[in-house]
Amino acid sequence: MQELIVVVNDNNDEIGTAPKLTSHNANTPLHRAFSCYVFNKEGKFLLTQRALSKKVFPGVWSNSCCGHPGSGEATTDAIKRRLLYELNLVPETLEVVLPNFRYRAEMEGIVENEISPVYFATVSKNPTPNPKEVEYYEWIAWTKFLQRLKEDPKKYSQWCREQVMELEKLKII
Repeated sequence: MQELIVVVNDNNDEIGTAPKLTSHNANTPLHRAFSCYVFNKEGKFLLTQRALSKKVFPGVWSNSCCGHPGSGEATTDAIKRRLLYELNLVPETLEVVLPNFRYRAEMEGIVENEISPVYFATVSKNPTPNPKEVEYYEWIAWTKFLQRLKEDPKKYSQWCREQVMELEKLKII
């Protein structure tokens, strides 16, 4: 079954749907998405590297999980669906921390153009990554992650860098 993205206007009103894979190109329409940062009971952050086989931003290190809600699907349900599919994780808690985050990023002719609220989740087990989605993962202390991000920012997705700057500015973490 072909996955669809929800195309929106600047007010985040749904104006249609489009095929996910063919829509991510040099002229990607504005669409709904989400980003999720997963933490374990010790407070460590689950840093993931996107699979090398992905069409969009392959091999880039980023937050734990990203995805797109379907038409009529609640964002929290989409996050739970993608966490299970990508990492075989079920969140124990799920909290929106940046409800109105929006960005545009480009890599090798592929554009991301998303209204992408940011969530924090907690889990109590280790992931079992889907190799189609995740190349590698690491549990890391947030302060160590920030240090790495500042030392080599190009290694990380643009949306992750922008989200972390916003989280720091708002003193959310």
